[in-house]
Parts: sequence; structure tokens; C-alpha cells
Amino acid sequence: MLWNIPNSLTILRILLIPVFVMIFYASPETIAPHWVNFTATLVFALAALTDWLDGYLARVLNQTSAFGAFLDPVADKLMVAAALIVLVEFERVGAFVALIIIGREIAISALREWMAGMGERSSVAVAFLGKIKTAAQMAAILFLLYYDPIGAINVKWIGQVLINIAAFLTLLSMAYYLKAAWPRMQVR
Repeated sequence: MLWNIPNSLTILRILLIPVFVMIFYASPETIAPHWVNFTATLVFALAALTDWLDGYLARVLNQTSAFGAFLDPVADKLMVAAALIVLVEFERVGAFVALIIIGREIAISALREWMAGMGERSSVAVAFLGKIKTAAQMAAILFLLYYDPIGAINVKWIGQVLINIAAFLTLLSMAYYLKAAWPRMQVR
């Protein structure tokens, strides 16, 4: 089933990407800088919520589909890549950290597709380490998008610590997936 609630939420997440990016390029006369940060954070949080919700609804409503299984991770990676590119441009994340995270996402997605083509998708299924990486990454992005202090809480510092943890976990999880796939990658 192509048009169901979970797939519609995934498509909504993709449609939120240009909205999210345009917020950062609104003129200061249109939206004050603090409100740019706040609004972009809300849009990204909404996208993250739709990511969780579409998976949950697909299982509960028994509306899983091959289209959804393909599009959901694509939507996730596009949203994260868009956020990281904006954060690099506004000097909130270093380019090296963004390249680690985006590069890993592309490499592991390609590895999963290749392994699926060999009938071995389960050998590179999402691991718990990957889930921890994603949680650290999403929290870091939210903090770095908001950026402004909340009372005595240094949001910028927390975001920078979390994004560095996410980058480390990104490398660690990539090594885990490559190790899992390595026996199947040997030339036969």
C-alpha cells in the first residue's frame, strides 16, 4: 500500500526539509534570530517525531510496505544531512564532524542495499549501538539548532559535546556494521 498513514508521515518529513532550510535564510526583519533558532528546532523536532510515529503506526496498523521501508531511512538521512549542512554553514558544527556523520550514513545505506541484494540484509540490521548513535545525534542537532542559552544552561556547549559523542559513535557503529558484513564481503 503506497498511500497510507505511515508513508504520508514519511513524505511529510521530506516536505519539511525545504521549510526547515528556508527558516534559516529568512531575513532578520522577517524573523528575529532567536525565533529562527526556535522555529527551526520545532520543525526538526516535528520531523523526528514523525520518524518515530510512522514506524509505530506502520507496525500497529499493519501498514508496513516495501515503499515505506525504502523511503523512511532516505527521509531520515535527508533531514539529518540538511540539518548538518545548515549547522556547518552557520558555524555550529565542524565540517569534519558533518562529513563523518553524513559519510557513514551513505556508506552504511549502500552496504545494506548491497547486502540485501545478496539476501543478507539481516547481517547488517540496525544494532543497539546504531540506535544510541541516532539518539545522541538527534539530541545534539536539536541543541545546536536551538543554540541560545536557556537560563544557566549552555545549550551550545551541550550540543557540541553531544555531536562529538555522536561522531565517535558513528565511527564505532560503522566499524560494527563493517565487521558484521566483512565475512560476506570476501571475494568468492
